This record gives sequence, C-alpha cells and structure tokens, in this order.
Amino acid sequence: MKLPLYGWLTAETISLVGTRISMLALPWFVLETTGSPAKAGLIALFEMTPLVLSKIFGGPIIDRLGPRRVAIVCDLGSAVVVGLIPLLYVTGLLHFATLLLLVAAAGALRGPGDAAKSSMIPHLVAAAGVPTERATGLHSFVERTASMLGAAAAGLLIGLVGATNAIIIDAVSFAVGAAVLAVSTAGVAGLRVSSGGVSTGSTSGADKVSTGSTSGPVSYRAQLAEGWHFLRRDRVLMGIAFMVALTNLIDLAWSSVLMPVWGQQHAGPETIGLLFATFSGFSAAGSAVAAALGDRMRRYPTYLVCFLVTGIPRFLVIAFGAPLWVVFALFAIGGTASGFINPILGALQFERIPAHVLGRVMSLISAFAWGLMPLGGLLGGGLVSGFGLTTALVTCGVAYFVVTMFPVLDPTWKQIERPDPASRLPAGAGS
Repeated sequence: MKLPLYGWLTAETISLVGTRISMLALPWFVLETTGSPAKAGLIALFEMTPLVLSKIFGGPIIDRLGPRRVAIVCDLGSAVVVGLIPLLYVTGLLHFATLLLLVAAAGALRGPGDAAKSSMIPHLVAAAGVPTERATGLHSFVERTASMLGAAAAGLLIGLVGATNAIIIDAVSFAVGAAVLAVSTAGVAGLRVSSGGVSTGSTSGADKVSTGSTSGPVSYRAQLAEGWHFLRRDRVLMGIAFMVALTNLIDLAWSSVLMPVWGQQHAGPETIGLLFATFSGFSAAGSAVAAALGDRMRRYPTYLVCFLVTGIPRFLVIAFGAPLWVVFALFAIGGTASGFINPILGALQFERIPAHVLGRVMSLISAFAWGLMPLGGLLGGGLVSGFGLTTALVTCGVAYFVVTMFPVLDPTWKQIERPDPASRLPAGAGS
C-alpha cells in the first residue's frame, strides 16, 4: 500500500514550498510595512526560538497522541496563524508586537509538526513495503526540490501579487497539505491512537506510552527525560546531532552572509540565485539516486566521500577566486553529493530509535540540528568584519572539514552501516 507514502510526500511538498515562500515573504512584508531591517531580523529570531523549544518539549506529545494527529493539527493551526497576518493587516489591526506573537506561534507549531511528520516514516515504510533509504531519499528529494521551487516562487509571487498575498498562499499551503495528509494516511497501522496508548503496529508490547514499565501511565516529565536519556546513551545518534548542529551553523553563515558578500563584491544577485538553484537542483537529483540505490550502498564510505565533496571545496573555490564556470561545476558536484547524506542519516535514526520513544528522540535530534542556526548570521558577519571575506571562507571551510571528517578518528561511527536483516527482527520473531 504505497498511497500513504506518496500522499505523505505530496503533503510535505506542498507544505515545504509554502514554508520556503514565507521565508522570503515575511521579512519582505516587514520591510515594506516598517522600512526597518532590524525589525525584519527580529522575525527570524521570534520564529526560530519557539521552533527549537517546541522541538525539544513536543516529543512526548507526539508519542502520546500519535504522529499523524500531531502533524495534521499543527499544519491546520499554522494555516490559521499565518492566515491571520494578512487578515489583520488589511483590517488595520496588525501591530508589530502582534506580528511577532503570530510568527512565534507559527514557529511553535512548526517544530512538533515537522518532527511528527518525520516520525511517521517507519509506519509508512512498513505499509509500502519499501526500504527505509527509499523513503528518506524521496523525502530528501522533495525537501531539496521544494527549497528550489519555493525560493523561485517567492520572488515571482512577491513581484506579481505582493508580499501580503504571498503570505496568504503560504497559509493555504498548510491547509491543503493537512488535508492531503489526513486523506492519504487514514487507516495506516501505527499512526492511530488507541485507548492503551500510541499504536505502533508492533507485536512486542513497546507500543504503549511508557518507559518500559507496564504499571500505569507515565508523566510528561518522565517521558521527556526518557527520550533524552536514550539519546545521551547512543554515541552514534549524539554524534549525528552535534555534527548536524555544527554543519547547519556553518551552512547558515555561508548562505546568509558569506555568499551575499561575495556576490556584492564579485558576481551580483542573479549569479548568487543561480548558484543556489544549481546546488539545490543537483542535490535533489542526488537524493533521487539515493532513493533508488541507497539500500545497496555502504553507508560509512558514502557518508565520508559525500561530505568531503560537498563541504570544503565550495568554500575554497570562492575564497581563491576560481573562474565562474569552475564555481558552478563544483556547486553542481557538491549539490549532488549532498543529496546522499540525509537519506543515510535518516534511515540510521529510524533503525536505532525504538518506536515507543521515536517522537521524543527525533524531536531532540531536530532541536540539536536547528539550535545553533540563529547564530549562523552572527558567525559569518563577525568573521567577515573582523578578518575579511577570504579568511572567513577558509575558516568556515576548514571547520566544516574537521566536523564532518571526525568520524574517521572515531570507530564508533562505523556502526552507521546497515544492520544484518536478522538483527532487525521484532522481539520474539524467528526460531
């Protein structure tokens, strides 16, 4: 039954395109209505902070209520909250403080909503009968493609219909995505909530909301602590969480400061846009290949080679003034390599995290991944202001190399290889 999987991917595409539109439309709306770059910068802060916090504290709610219910409710709530922004604006009731509260509410809803959608993957994979790498690869393809299409659509929509109407389209995308998700995943085993707890479709008894005890319900605080203790004890998952947090920090410095500064000095905005589109487009292509072949590839060497190709070269090629055609070629190669990384890391997480703590642990990993991103702009700006663009690019490139190649020194990372099929049998299975 592959309809739920493809319905989930369709809903994600719609929602992600809308989110990418709002990433440009909201700050543009603030600039148009207030003329203040400082206020536009506050939008990202007020959205990102509750987003990260809700990822941390929303995990037990996902495990209690079920990922499908949380995902649908959060998307519907996002449609209402985002839709209130243009509605209050046209009625003259939107003050900047109100806008910040609405943006914060949108971030708080998006955090658990994103984590809940990710937590649905094991159940959708089981229903479709496909390898986990195929589902995570397809999701990575959808995410990269949505980033490319959403950024392009945002610019066109703002130019054609204005930022206010672009925000309306974002609100509608949340509602449509929730409807597609609700219809396509109805009845999938493991996504429903039973009277005894969250059903996972497992026969091992791990589908109850508990910390391993069968004697009564467990408090929210105990569930949250259980998720943290599980993550803390798994060196591979903790390594992934810290690695992604640091690479996201450097990537945001690269995209929000280093590339725009380089564009102003050497290339122009059109070239920057084409380079980002090239990287995203080839990354989507890499994800598509990973979806088809990922379950037959060795993970550890693939991880190392792909991060080596997608990391330090794009920093150095710009830092040392390579010809533009070389820059485009390396962005295409690096983008393709980056498309293989998320499918590997995603499949690994679903294999190592038990179903009864999946929502909590996935939320914590996601919170780690996003936690340092608000500081990326400060990092990039500080390096450029203090040491110049070339030094900033080389510093970030070397830091990226060190962070992503650390697994060479730590043998624990070799555990990311795919387990033997026999080791993935449910408890009590086999002879």
